[in-house]
Amino acid sequence: MNSANLNIRTDKDVKEQAEQIFAELGLNMTIAINLFLRTAIRKRGIPFDLLLDAPNETTIAAMEEGKRLLNDPAAPKFSDMEDLKAALDS
Repeated sequence: MNSANLNIRTDKDVKEQAEQIFAELGLNMTIAINLFLRTAIRKRGIPFDLLLDAPNETTIAAMEEGKRLLNDPAAPKFSDMEDLKAALDS
């Protein structure tokens, strides 16, 4: 096997946490990184989904309610935090 060195920088805590997980799996850092690289080659891309955080159902419902209230002329509107706090306290 023709090998080459690969030097990377990462946060110390990330490295330690990853090493602990890999050790539990019976792997070391070198084997784990090689698994990642070989899988990326085989899949011809990153071997896991890269996703933006998607809102959960509760957040989606709150966003929809906010839009509904914004467009409802009967819904109370507040121009500053003091007015909002006063309304919540009453």
